[in-house]
Amino acid sequence: MLPLILYDIPSNVEGNYWSPSTARPRYILGYKGLPFEVDWAEFPDIAPRMKEIGAAPSKRRDGSESYTLPVLRDPNTGAIVTDSWDIAVYLDNTYPEKPIFPKDTKGLIRVFDTAYTDQILPALKFLLLRSREILRQPSAEYYTTTREKYFNQTFGELSPEGPERDQHWSALEKGFATVKTWYDKTDGKWLMGSTFSYADILAASGLFWLKKVLHDDEWKRVAGWHGGQWGRLLVDAERECKVVQ
Repeated sequence: MLPLILYDIPSNVEGNYWSPSTARPRYILGYKGLPFEVDWAEFPDIAPRMKEIGAAPSKRRDGSESYTLPVLRDPNTGAIVTDSWDIAVYLDNTYPEKPIFPKDTKGLIRVFDTAYTDQILPALKFLLLRSREILRQPSAEYYTTTREKYFNQTFGELSPEGPERDQHWSALEKGFATVKTWYDKTDGKWLMGSTFSYADILAASGLFWLKKVLHDDEWKRVAGWHGGQWGRLLVDAERECKVVQ
């Protein structure tokens, strides 16, 4: 079997990868034991590189299109798949051993995906601020320009220390308190009890992002919430997916 190619965004952190979106297919590939290689692309290089290989653009919520990562290229089938959700579905359909979507759960997991994202969104500006800090220069410049244009604010205005930063922290902790209530409804350590699924990969990828971009003391703060539940969940999920940092 030829290795699959995962296109990812480099950074200055250990292991290079940091994005929750690209972490998801990486976790799936590890869970299924599929060989893969990584092809790195800085933010300004994503569009020309993806056009070159024939990848489709992603659709934004407003209906516009943009070239984003992750993209997965499978030389065994010729498939080129854009978007972490579509990649997850493709991998489960093409390599059905060790499924990450238990029977008839795609709809529910899709709802969880949206609900989980909604818990993190109120703290997004702070997390974008931290994400820029770990990027290499070409990506950091692109990231700054595009995000400042989107929010109509400078990066310094996104999450200044003081009451606004405190509000972002409060929102993040409140969000994970909500996620805790979902996990508390099960009898096992996974969202579906003893069954590991893509829902847990979604949860772990968000935690992975925080671990990579937050300062060490900030990550310890998050990992320690609710009796250390979130630090344990990330460790357990990465062990399940045989993730090597």
